[in-house]
This record gives sequence, structure tokens and C-alpha cells, in this order.
Amino acid sequence: MRMRPTLSWTPTEDLPPGTTDLAPVTDALSAGGVLVLSGAGISTESGIPDYRGEGGSLGRHTPMTYQDFTASARARRRYWARSHLGWRTFGRARPNAGHRAVAAFEREGLLSGVITQNVDGLHQSAGSEDVVELHGSLARVVCLSCGAVSSRRELAERLEEANAGFEPVAAGINPDGDADLSDEQVGGFRVMACVVCDGILKPDVVFFGESVPAQRVEQCRQKVREATSLLVLGSSLTVMSGLRFVRQAAQAGTPVLIVNRDPTRGDQHALTRVELPLGTALTAVADHLGVLIDD
Repeated sequence: MRMRPTLSWTPTEDLPPGTTDLAPVTDALSAGGVLVLSGAGISTESGIPDYRGEGGSLGRHTPMTYQDFTASARARRRYWARSHLGWRTFGRARPNAGHRAVAAFEREGLLSGVITQNVDGLHQSAGSEDVVELHGSLARVVCLSCGAVSSRRELAERLEEANAGFEPVAAGINPDGDADLSDEQVGGFRVMACVVCDGILKPDVVFFGESVPAQRVEQCRQKVREATSLLVLGSSLTVMSGLRFVRQAAQAGTPVLIVNRDPTRGDQHALTRVELPLGTALTAVADHLGVLIDD
């Protein structure tokens, strides 16, 4: 029987309580060399929901797995119909104060880089340049047969043309760009094939149940080795893809600081966890450091 990926986490031990004291975060950034690890929580203020926070989408939605996507044409039709609708929302999303603060810290030379678990591209839109997209990007599409990479906007135009009049009302949008639609709403949605080899197209993101490419993992591990501290922003650290970097930092004696409204799977390894909205927290830190955030 195929195992389902880990989608949720429940604390099994007493974790240190959260705080509103931003001094440790301010001190770490003032020292420089900070590596940021961001999760879905940093994008909620841009209108993109997270998976596990208050009102998180896992309460109503199970993300598509790589195994289901590759095994079933019906699953691919359902995914692309829902993702096509969700892409319209992602295309309208704009960076919020949290993204802009991270970009400002980078411009001031306070960061050693950004690792993001998000696939929305909002860090780059805010001006961050040294960004590793751990789980890929919805802005790209890859062919599973020939490996050709193409633009998601280009695919969206093809899908619009092939599915004229497709205007269902979604119950919600999820962090992976997947809209909540019923099977009836999906209907006979037409899926597009690769223009190079007629192969199966997949968004260039790491699905649940799929492994992050080893080279990308090693790139992130090297960034953790070089960082003076690790600042986690808006991630529950439920999945190992992000938690492993927190564990690596802690084992090396590199301070870990977390800003997240809810407890995380990495709290036991952290110097502190700040329970504040990310936009509020990072703006306050920037003000204290005299770092200007672009509007």
C-alpha cells in the first residue's frame, strides 16, 4: 500500500512558549550573515492561504501527490483545471511587507541568502535576488518525457484557448495554486501536452510525495553551513524538506530563530519563536535597524 506524505504534525512534547520579543531577531540581523528559510505563512498577507495555520487549506483540501498525478489522466485533468483557475489568483498576488522587508535586509547586506518553500515567486517580485526555490516555481512548466521547460503564462494562454468559457467559481485557493473545484465543475477540461514531444506536462514544483532534487538540497545545506544564523519565517516545519535545515543548523551550533504565529516542529531547536504577524514583526525589526523598506 502506498504511504501518503506527511501533511500534519501534532506536538508530542512540551515546547517552549512563543514570545513577542523581537530583540533576538534584531540582534541576529544586525550581526549579518543571516539565512532566511520562508514558508507559506509569509505569503498569507498577500492573499495566498497557508496549509496549516488558522483557516489553513488542509482542513478542506488534500494536495495532489506526485504518484496520483503521474498515474492517472483523470487526476491530471482535475489538477490542471483547478490549477489553471488558481493561477489567475497567483498572477494577481503582490509582495507584502514581509517579502519587502526580506528584500530590504538583503540590499543592506544583512542576509547570506533566502531558501523558500513557497512556489509563488513573491520574494523575487519584492526584489530578493539570492533565492533558492526549494519546491520549485509555478511560473515554470516541465515535460515529464523530454524535460523541456516552458513558461506557465504560455501554457495558461493555450489552456484559455482550449477551454473557452471555463469560469467556475472556486470554493478557495490553496498555497500550491490549486483551486477548490468539484468534479462537476472540472467537467471535460482539456489538458495540454508538451509542444516538443506531446508528453505529459507538470508544473515545475515538487509535489507532495516527490523528492526535492539532491543538487538543490546540497545547495541549501551549503548555505546553512555558511550562515551565522537561520531565521525561519512563516513555516510550520512539518515536512522534512524544511525541517532538515533547522536540524542541521542546530547540530552545528548555528542559532535558529523562528517567526511564526503557531508552534512549529522545529521549536525545540530554536533560540526563540516570535508569535507575531510577519509583516508587523519584520517591519518593526527594519525600523529598529534603520533599514528602509520599499513601498
